[in-house]
Amino acid sequence: MFHSDRGSVYTSAEYAALATSSGVRLSVGRTGVCWANAVAESFFSMLKNEMYHRHTFATRARARFHVMQYIEVFYNRQRLHSTLGYRTPAEVRADHDHQTAIAA
Repeated sequence: MFHSDRGSVYTSAEYAALATSSGVRLSVGRTGVCWANAVAESFFSMLKNEMYHRHTFATRARARFHVMQYIEVFYNRQRLHSTLGYRTPAEVRADHDHQTAIAA
C-alpha cells in the first residue's frame, strides 16, 4: 500500500499503471484535508532533513542505498519517535509481536 496526497504525480494514469504492474495498491487522502497525510509528510520531511540534504549521490543506486540504510538501520531501529513513547518502530513491532504470540 502506498498512501499519498492527491498531487498530479500520484493521480496520473501512468503512475497508477506502474503501481499496478508492481503489485502496489494506491491510497489517496481526501481533498482539502491537510492533516490527512500528516504521517507521510512528517516522514519525508525527516528523510530529507536528516539524510538526503546531507549527502551527494553519484548514482541513483547510491541514493537508493542511502535511503534504505536510513530507513532500515536508523529510522526503524535507532531513532526514537515521540508518537511511540520515545521508542523505536522496531521496539514497538517487537512488543506487538510478543503480545500477539502470548494471546495465541
